[in-house]
Amino acid sequence: DVEVVDGLPVVAEVRTIERAAPASLPAVQVAAVAATGFVAGAATVALVKRRAARKMVRSARGGSRRPADLLPIAASRSFLVDVHVLAKPE
Repeated sequence: DVEVVDGLPVVAEVRTIERAAPASLPAVQVAAVAATGFVAGAATVALVKRRAARKMVRSARGGSRRPADLLPIAASRSFLVDVHVLAKPE
């Protein structure tokens, strides 16, 4: 089966083709990507250092603030539940 196309040519005026405006220069794109990566890395390092510093301060204050951690534990026995024998306050 052969397709028969009955088409006529369209006559158009001759015109010059305009050049497309150049996109960003590759060097500019590379610099932008490098700067973005540097800023993201610096922010990550700052966040990790801040979290580590906060942990250090928290541990220097005496650890966590759970009531069980504030009492001196003389002995510990584990059954179905964790039982702590507390020392008497002096």
